[in-house]
Amino acid sequence: MTPILHALSGHLDTLPTQERKLGEYILESPAAVLHLGITELANTCGVSPSTVTRFCKTFHFKGFPDFKMKLAGELAHKPADTQYQDIIAGNDLQKIVEAMEANHLASITDTTRLLDMNQLAQAVKALCGAKRIDLYGVATSSVVAQDFYQKLIRIGKNCTAFADSHMQITSASSLGAGDVALAISYSGETPETIDALRCAKDSGAVTLSLTQYGQNRLATLADIALFSSSLEEGMRRGDMASRIAQLHVIDILFTGMVSLEFEDYIPKLESSYQNVQIYRKTQGGQNLC
Repeated sequence: MTPILHALSGHLDTLPTQERKLGEYILESPAAVLHLGITELANTCGVSPSTVTRFCKTFHFKGFPDFKMKLAGELAHKPADTQYQDIIAGNDLQKIVEAMEANHLASITDTTRLLDMNQLAQAVKALCGAKRIDLYGVATSSVVAQDFYQKLIRIGKNCTAFADSHMQITSASSLGAGDVALAISYSGETPETIDALRCAKDSGAVTLSLTQYGQNRLATLADIALFSSSLEEGMRRGDMASRIAQLHVIDILFTGMVSLEFEDYIPKLESSYQNVQIYRKTQGGQNLC
C-alpha cells in the first residue's frame, strides 16, 4: 500500500460519512480514480464535488488535480513489497541487517514522494530569514530536533531545541514576528508539542510542523506542514524507520538553506569546522567535540 493510501486507510473511520464513502472507493479502485474528473468521481461515489474538494484538503492536497497527480506518481513507482519488516525472535543477524536496510531505504523513498516542493520551499525560505528558531520535540522527536539544532548553530542561526514541555511553552511565548517555530511529532498528536506550536503561532511566529503523512492536529495547526512516511507501525519497531524519515527531511531543509544562502552560510560552516579542528589540536589531539 502506498503512503497516501496507507494514510487514508488509517484515518477512514475518523472521516465524515460522505468523505468516508469517497475514501472507501479510492481504496478499492485507486487506479480508476486517475481517469475520472471531479464530477465523475463525485457521481460515482454518490457525493458532491465539494465533498471531493474537502476530502483533498483534509489530506493536505491543494485540490483534486494535486491529489490525482501525487496518487498517480505513487502508483507508478509502487515497489513490489512495501511492507516494513518487524523484529522477529531469534532472527539471524544477516537477516536483521537486510531488514534494517530495507526499512530505512523504504522510509526515505516513501518520504521523498510525499514532499510538497512548494511547502518545502516556503519552509526553507522562512528558516533562512528567521531571526530566531525554536525546535520542539519530545522522546524520539527530540533526537531529531537536536540533530537540526546542531546543524543550524554551525551556520550561525540563533536557535534552541527544547524537549521539556514547560521550556517549550516559555520560549514559544517570547517569540514574535520574524521568528520560526518547528514542531516535530511523528503522530502529530503529541499534546505538549501541539500546545507549544499553538503558543508560538499566537505569539506571531511562523509555524512549521514535521509529522507522519495524514490527518493530524499538528499539521493542521502549522502554517507550513511537512510530512514523512507513515507506513511504519507496531510497538516492536521502536520508531526506527520513522526517525530515519524525519532526519531525511531535516537534511533536505538544511541543505536547501545552505544552497539558498550559499555565500553567507558556507563561510560559517567552514569557520566552525576549522575552529573545531584547532580546538582539538590545542587539547592534545583528544576528540572533545
